[in-house]
Amino acid sequence: MKNEFINQINTYLPNVDYCSFRFVSKYTNVLSVTRNVLEPIEIIEDEGLMVTVIHNGGYGYSATSDLTREGILKATEEAKNWSAFTKGNLIHQPTPPADIINNGQYYTHEQDTWAKESNKDKVDYLYEINKALKSKPTISNWGASFRYNKIETLFTDTNGSKFRQNISYILPQLIACAEYKNEIQTRTYGGHAHARQIGYNFIKDSNLIDKAKTIANDAIELSMAPNCPSKKFDALIAPDQMILQIHESIGHPLELDRILGDERNYAGSSFVNIDMFGKYKYGSEKLNISFNPEQESELASYNYDDDGTPAKKKYLIQNGLLKKPIGSFYSAQRTEQDYVACSRATSWNRPPIDRMGNINMEPGDTPYSEMIAAVEDGILLETNNSWSIDDYRNKFQFGCEKGTLIKNGEMKGVVKNPNYRGITKDFWHNLAMVGDESSYSILGTANCGKGEPNQTIFVGHATPSCLFKDIDVFGGE
Repeated sequence: MKNEFINQINTYLPNVDYCSFRFVSKYTNVLSVTRNVLEPIEIIEDEGLMVTVIHNGGYGYSATSDLTREGILKATEEAKNWSAFTKGNLIHQPTPPADIINNGQYYTHEQDTWAKESNKDKVDYLYEINKALKSKPTISNWGASFRYNKIETLFTDTNGSKFRQNISYILPQLIACAEYKNEIQTRTYGGHAHARQIGYNFIKDSNLIDKAKTIANDAIELSMAPNCPSKKFDALIAPDQMILQIHESIGHPLELDRILGDERNYAGSSFVNIDMFGKYKYGSEKLNISFNPEQESELASYNYDDDGTPAKKKYLIQNGLLKKPIGSFYSAQRTEQDYVACSRATSWNRPPIDRMGNINMEPGDTPYSEMIAAVEDGILLETNNSWSIDDYRNKFQFGCEKGTLIKNGEMKGVVKNPNYRGITKDFWHNLAMVGDESSYSILGTANCGKGEPNQTIFVGHATPSCLFKDIDVFGGE
């Protein structure tokens, strides 16, 4: 960040009912080695400012990458003009955020910084991983990459708030494809799941060489495995698939702007309506879902959202009962609902909208070994590879990379192309067991898309393995 900008930013705040400045600086570095070939190194740097104005019942914003005094004043004037234009034309007349002063800072704890390790050393490690991935001739495609993002935010407003947040996250990605009798099976590690708000020590501590050998062997085994049978199974769902289940059938349906219909023409709406909160049984008594921005190293941990609302842990669903939506202060004003601090923007040139943060399944009390032992006729489902869900976030069909049959409490062999389907309203009532800390994993996805124009954002999900009864499972034939 530019020190002169930080020192002067408050002097640009206009005399209106409410105004906020949100300065964002982003840095991205991606290193990839595919089939033992180094791909062009990707470095992206970007910074700019979003101005938001609420005045006389109007709501306006403007963004600029011109951080000179002239550029900031021009953006401020544009936001004021849009605020004047929207007066009397909004669905709901906005009230400025409460006159609360929020001051502080938040920093990702990086034990080892990304810059501490040279690009040469990182690339050399990627070559080593590639060698481990290409373990046998039947591996037909393979690759590995590291992605690092650093996002610095400075927020100030006419209430007197001023806070700073520096968030860094790392996403490793491994892929191995095996071919057998003209069929290809793929196994991955990382990707949409294994992303953390953490330092380079995450790469060092993840034993990626061993992970590479494992997924290569898995891909080979899957390529020769029988197709998943189609029948009702008890489904033990691993954390790297659970996060997709939580994301699509709990996270998105609880976004308040989607419930209000704002997303209807682009990404759909929700089977949830306002009257359900505090009354609707979303699932079994075992279902406890929290918004938890305080989970250390989880991808979307922060102290404040992008509207300046302080972020605290709250339950969205508790003992199966639907309690709170995911939303912004503005959406909450339209519904008089309590809400969580999930007003988020992908960068400086997008306004904050209702988005997931860390949406977590709270651990239960059942050890992983006991869940397996409890299954008479079931399947273990691991790692998402496809998803489909209707516009109401109700009817869904998800595919996984790997299935393992379970008979009378024992693992009985791998099957390929496992898929399962269900209806959200029914599915979560079939939740029978929730794993304890022994299967609990902190995961996340860096590519959740929403909004028009699209905003891609990072979302955290932490969850244990979970056992569901009588799930409709089917194969790929």
